[in-house]
Amino acid sequence: MKVNIYYGGRGLLEDPSLYVMDKLTEVLEELRIEVTRYNLYEEKNGITMLPNTLKEADGIILVTTVEWFGIGGYMSQFLDACWLYGDKEKISTLYMLPVVMATTYGEKDGELSLCKAWEMLGGIPMNGLAAYVEEHIEFENNPIYRDIIEKKAEMLYRYIRQKIKNLPSSTNAVIQTVQRGTGIALTPQESEQLSIYVSDDTYVKKQKEDIEELAQLFKNRLGEAGAEKKEGEFISSFKKHFHPKEGFHAIFSIQISDTGKTLIIEINGTELKCSYGQHPKPDVVARTKHDILEAIINGRMTYQRAFMEGSLSAKGDFELSRNFDTIFQFN
Repeated sequence: MKVNIYYGGRGLLEDPSLYVMDKLTEVLEELRIEVTRYNLYEEKNGITMLPNTLKEADGIILVTTVEWFGIGGYMSQFLDACWLYGDKEKISTLYMLPVVMATTYGEKDGELSLCKAWEMLGGIPMNGLAAYVEEHIEFENNPIYRDIIEKKAEMLYRYIRQKIKNLPSSTNAVIQTVQRGTGIALTPQESEQLSIYVSDDTYVKKQKEDIEELAQLFKNRLGEAGAEKKEGEFISSFKKHFHPKEGFHAIFSIQISDTGKTLIIEINGTELKCSYGQHPKPDVVARTKHDILEAIINGRMTYQRAFMEGSLSAKGDFELSRNFDTIFQFN
């Protein structure tokens, strides 16, 4: 028979949970039960692999200390790992004795949290040990408390030996519903392999980098596709809103600063040519941002207003610039 102890405290000398674990271990070993202790604070880089240690156990003891609020981060991580990577079929056969010692308020809440979590995992929780310890020396020297702890160890032995069952719980009725929403169904072997990968910081870091690289690639492609579409719409809008003026000749070069592209607009009387590229001798060189040019062709702003506000700069023949809003009437 084998029992595993998982300790979620910080290992401080004054932690009363250490004394309780030692007494439980002493009694269980006298009953010829093999006891293995896992200090989660020492296993913090490999907590995701600890559910694999449940395989050979007949029962477990979850021990934590409430120092200010709740069952603590290490214990929460371990229970999360059991949910994600643990063998649920094996967990369903495991008895769990919760031990919660508190140096502040919350020992009963902590015990309840452990029992509810283990029940949600499908395991068999037992009535545990929960106590508020103001002075750990007095607690350890109290013979009544020692007897209570020893009887709990004997109770765990009897539960495992006799395979005592608990009454049905409403929690069990919703376990299957909750587990249906956990994603891909994995075999115990696949869950074990996944837990190994997750515990490997190098592997996880590489996976994150690959995901970020793919996300950026798709983002760039979508951005390029969207930009190309809008750039095509710019040319279409200029052609659609072109109002030719007899004898008007001009070449506008509009540099779009945030895309690095230049729109060339050539007006020759009633003829209009629009394209992206460069022109050796434009009459007017304007510079603006993509969203400002988009506002102009959508009629939310005029060329002259953008120039006066400073959101568009221009140099060259200003007489031709003043005719821009007449030649292209986006309103």
